[in-house]
Amino acid sequence: MKILNIAFKNINSLKGENFIDFEATPFSGNTLFAITGPTGSGKSSILDVISLALFNQVPRLGKISKKEIREKGAILTRNQKEAYAKVTYETGAGRFTSSWSIEINRNGNLNDYNMEIANLIDNSLLDLKKSEVPTKNEELIGLNYDQFIKSVLLAQGDFAKFLSAKKEERGELLEKITGTGIYRQLGMMAFERFKAETKEIEAQQNEIKLFESYLLSEEDLENFNKDLKENTADTEALQKDLKLIEKQLELKENIGKQEKEINKLQEQEVNLHRQFKEFESEYGTSLNRHEKIQSIAEELQSWNRFQKELKDLDSNLAKTSLKIKDTKKNISSFIEQVKEFVQEDVQAENLKQKLNLFTEKIGKLQDEKNSLGLEYKSKLQLFKAEVRELKIDFPEHDLKTGKELLEELQTEKLREKKQLEIALKEVDLEKLSSEKLRLKNHLEKTREARQFSERKLQLEESGLRIKKDIEANQPEFESLPKTITLQKDHLSSLKKDLEILQLKKLNQLKTAKLEELRKSLKTGEACPLCGALEHPFSEHVPDFEDELEIKIAAKSKEIEDKNTKLTQAQSRFEHIKDSLQKAKKELIEIENRILENKQRFSEKYPDFNFSEEIDWENYIGKINSKLESLDAFETIKQKLTAIAGGLPILKDLNDILTKGTLLRRQLEANYSGNNILNDHRKLTDKWNALNHEKKYLGENLKEQKQNLSEQSKKYEALSRKLEPEVTEKGFTSIENAFRALLPGQNFLELKDKKDAILKEKSIVATGISTLQKQLKQFKENESERTTNDLRVEQSKKQEEFKSKQSVCEELRRKLGNNNEYLARLKQLKKQITEKEKQSKRWRLLNTLIGDRQGKKFNDFAQDLTLSQLIYLANKRLKDLSERYKIDKANEDEDDGLIAIDEDMGGQRRSVKTLSGGETFLLSLSLALALSDLASRNVEINSLFIDEGFGTLDPETLDQTLDTLEKLQADSGKTIGIISHVASLKERIATQIQLTRNGQGYSSLELKL
Repeated sequence: MKILNIAFKNINSLKGENFIDFEATPFSGNTLFAITGPTGSGKSSILDVISLALFNQVPRLGKISKKEIREKGAILTRNQKEAYAKVTYETGAGRFTSSWSIEINRNGNLNDYNMEIANLIDNSLLDLKKSEVPTKNEELIGLNYDQFIKSVLLAQGDFAKFLSAKKEERGELLEKITGTGIYRQLGMMAFERFKAETKEIEAQQNEIKLFESYLLSEEDLENFNKDLKENTADTEALQKDLKLIEKQLELKENIGKQEKEINKLQEQEVNLHRQFKEFESEYGTSLNRHEKIQSIAEELQSWNRFQKELKDLDSNLAKTSLKIKDTKKNISSFIEQVKEFVQEDVQAENLKQKLNLFTEKIGKLQDEKNSLGLEYKSKLQLFKAEVRELKIDFPEHDLKTGKELLEELQTEKLREKKQLEIALKEVDLEKLSSEKLRLKNHLEKTREARQFSERKLQLEESGLRIKKDIEANQPEFESLPKTITLQKDHLSSLKKDLEILQLKKLNQLKTAKLEELRKSLKTGEACPLCGALEHPFSEHVPDFEDELEIKIAAKSKEIEDKNTKLTQAQSRFEHIKDSLQKAKKELIEIENRILENKQRFSEKYPDFNFSEEIDWENYIGKINSKLESLDAFETIKQKLTAIAGGLPILKDLNDILTKGTLLRRQLEANYSGNNILNDHRKLTDKWNALNHEKKYLGENLKEQKQNLSEQSKKYEALSRKLEPEVTEKGFTSIENAFRALLPGQNFLELKDKKDAILKEKSIVATGISTLQKQLKQFKENESERTTNDLRVEQSKKQEEFKSKQSVCEELRRKLGNNNEYLARLKQLKKQITEKEKQSKRWRLLNTLIGDRQGKKFNDFAQDLTLSQLIYLANKRLKDLSERYKIDKANEDEDDGLIAIDEDMGGQRRSVKTLSGGETFLLSLSLALALSDLASRNVEINSLFIDEGFGTLDPETLDQTLDTLEKLQADSGKTIGIISHVASLKERIATQIQLTRNGQGYSSLELKL
């Protein structure tokens, strides 16, 4: 994964739009660069842009939301309305641009952020929701957010803490840095799973004990079954007796109900008879009259309908005659209206012709006016296009003033053109493009030559610094061999003195062992050791030297101190020797590079002298000045061309306005409307409508008269037919017969009502007969015992039945519970057997990795990760400093990490004893190692290192930068260093410089 460019606007203190292209010069030729600036200028904000655009997260705040921005004032620059961050990167999958943006809406509220990814291969946007963009970037890059900020964006703080942290704290930091907290969770999950599995088994075992206590004994089980059988038999006999009593009671109840039902039906029969008499009294006559003429009811209805229709036809005929008179008046009035409109005499026969001629005349005048308007607009647009380059506020409604303005501007630009022609007398102004290209090429070559010159100065300064270092170390290097020789001689002398003292001590010990033997010696008796007869020391023991032990200890300490000094002197000698060798080698390389640069400079830039000191800023300024003058000359030339093209168009515009005024006056004299075609259409439509109405009313009048005649004939024929028929049925006239007709629905309702009463009378009579027969049968089967006797016996047997049934239910419950307990016990034992098989693996897993805090497995995994990290860190540290190695602490050492000092014979030191610069070197090696570890499966070609260089001395800083340059050269990575160290700024030529501008804002500038 390689970051190609970043673009951003209004991010933190970096106000405005900014763009950094890592594919362009100077990054393309020198991929080690520095991001410099004072504290708070926004250096780290550049890294925030990258992580924000890819993952919507920044290391200092975590995930970003509009709430975070609103409440913490983060990301969006103060007093600005919008912000965005874009990163273009390249992976094996292609080139992509991931962007993040946010803005404040017109109501002053912050909208939610937006994210998207563009595929630069086919210039398409990926179809993703904003929440899916970080996951898609993770897929394309091959790193999640935590891995990305530990393998691409390296912050030193976590690694410095990691170096000196205790074992417990180091585990937490390692989890945080490497993202390996999953091992702690696995250990906790193993413990919890085993605990849950065994807890359930224990609960089931307790449940078994409880159920076993509930089981019935064999004796109780036998007695309960026997009692249940006896009580069940008694219950069945009682149930049969109760059913028999219940049937007798039910029969007596049915007899009573039957008698009541018969009485009820007899009352209903009397009521129906009364209802029928009342119906006949009220509706009988009307219903009979209707039934007489039922056969001719439809013809009577038609006769009545013909009467009404004839009346309506007479009324409509009168209305149509009135409308015809009104239409004639409207036509006369309309002809007068058209006469006034066309301003000449008009008749009905020529109205359309006169109206068409007038419309054609006005239309031509309007078309001519519109044509002039279009021509004016076209000319005006042409004029604007001609004078667009002038960027003047031209008064469109005052052409005279506009012309004066152009003429004044023309005079001014001609004067400026003459001045520039004098300043550019050495330039061929007829070939502006080629001259500009020539000057730009010359400017580019001059800038490249300046870079060579600056590189020469840097190399010379580096060479001078190395010479000074050699001269400073040379006297000590020459004097150290003599000092080492003297210290060796002195150490040899001290060792001899110590041997003498130790020998004395040994003799004293031997003498002390013979003390008991001396006491047993007697004069004249032979010594068992030497055979002597005289024993001078048997009574007078020689005095021991009491301070001998102190002298030996002091001499040993002196030897140890001298040995330490000798080792230090030897280490110092070897270190200076190696440093001098490296410095001399580096000096030769610098001198060779100076010669190589000189040769390349002479070949590439023959116009400049490599040895001369050139005022590059002044030289480049002159070229830029000429280019600016050329741009100004070209601009003035364009403006003069625009003015020359615009003045003739102004004259044409003025002529068009004059013609338009004449046409407008002519139109106003003949026509006062706005749209002649619309007015013509309205008048024509109205004339057509009036004529159509006149024609329609005439035809309608004729049709109504004919219809009236036809309907009258039909009415008279029907009347002649009906008169004899109604007389025959007993009616005096057709009118009387029609009035005897009942409304259709009313007749049907009355007939239905009469039929319903008759039908119900029949049903009631049948019901009474049937019920009387059933009552007779019921009385034949009725018991002789009274209802009261039967109920007393029923109550007694019910009590006895309930008692027996309750006993049976209790026995069944106890026996059923016992069976359920047995089934549950069998099920529980089977489940426990199965779970014990399943929990076996969880028991083993808990033994191996499980505990309540997940510490066991986490410590094991973190120890492996730490070993791998230290191995990779030592490989990186070897390039930074050959003096130290990093190692884990032994049981008897400090709980933090250990630094092995190779210059001190492999002495193991706690990292807490290291200086700030040494701590930085070790933490940088850890950071680079973690980048190697995190990106093992992903190719990382961009690396950013944030701060920490301020703790290094000049020599170590140079060595560190050499290592980073070597890392960049070997891997081809783009490496950015964020720092405010002055010497680092001098060492790295390519810089992104940030400057604070006041009011809390910063600006960005690229320094080559």
